[in-house]
Amino acid sequence: MSSAIQPAHEESVFHAFYARELPALQQACAFFMALLQSILSQARHIDIAKIEGRVKDRDECLRKFSRKYRTALEESGTPYEIHHYITDLIGVRVVCLYEDELEKVAQIVQSHFDVIDVTDKVSAMEGTEASFGYKGLHLDLRLNAEQAALPQNAAYANQPFELQVRTIIQDAWSVLDHKIKYKKSIPAQLKRRINVLSALFELADREFRQIRDATAAELQRASDETAEPEPGTARAPAPGSELDAFTFLKIANHFFKDAEFDARKVDQFVDDIRAWSPGITRSRFNALMRETLATVKRYKQFYEEHNPEGSFTPFTVIRHCLYLGDKQLFRRALRNSSREAFEAWLQGAPYV
Repeated sequence: MSSAIQPAHEESVFHAFYARELPALQQACAFFMALLQSILSQARHIDIAKIEGRVKDRDECLRKFSRKYRTALEESGTPYEIHHYITDLIGVRVVCLYEDELEKVAQIVQSHFDVIDVTDKVSAMEGTEASFGYKGLHLDLRLNAEQAALPQNAAYANQPFELQVRTIIQDAWSVLDHKIKYKKSIPAQLKRRINVLSALFELADREFRQIRDATAAELQRASDETAEPEPGTARAPAPGSELDAFTFLKIANHFFKDAEFDARKVDQFVDDIRAWSPGITRSRFNALMRETLATVKRYKQFYEEHNPEGSFTPFTVIRHCLYLGDKQLFRRALRNSSREAFEAWLQGAPYV
């Protein structure tokens, strides 16, 4: 048998290759992670939970080669070098929030990378009832000609890597799935239980996406209280018109068109408003904003001129508007120091 097909020799060659190339592989992994972070951070309407990467463990590479390629190569007497068969020496994982973002990520990365191969775990899993495991999209990538031509990218021009795109739910399932032992040999009833668990994870993915879509639809349906009423007329609040997060956002986005409101902060802030004024309607909230916003904007300008390091966010503006609209009811909207500073300015404000 020639040395080209002696397993011990080829493993020794791979050991030397791995030791020699490891620093460059780690540097390339960090580069691809940073590039993907930069690319995807500019994408709108995609929520990236995390981007992580790794250089595949040496012994794991050998196990994968033995499992998938060695027998056929050695039985046919074909010379080989192990590293040519390990396409995922560098692996990067992008974890999204929602299932329908997998394909969006794939489309975006294709504008910066050439796709060598695609493995669609979603379609593969949906095409069989006998298998269980995690879903996800796997792409073997290399920098495209435009990216490879950039001087700062030259060192990575010919370096392939595997990109895995998963949802948070798929990523969690993958971690748990790898902890299940002897999956090929376990009794049928245990396999059924694992399949049930896998289905629950899949259902969770679908529900999160549908909740996101339903939330967006609810925001669209929220009544618009922001239009100016006709002169001499009063707007009657609609039944069930109590202020909630959806109507708050509708009104806040009208007054602060360039601001982005964090959902968690909105939830807490609306709770606070309703604690200060139980039963407050969206019409009442809108009216308070409309009546006081011009004055508070002037105070904001004054505050920022005298406190260049200070922060006067849209939430801060709204707190001051509520306080100015009803100082007794919304006294707790401002801390003592903020209230005293605002009152001092109001006493001397020439346009109030």
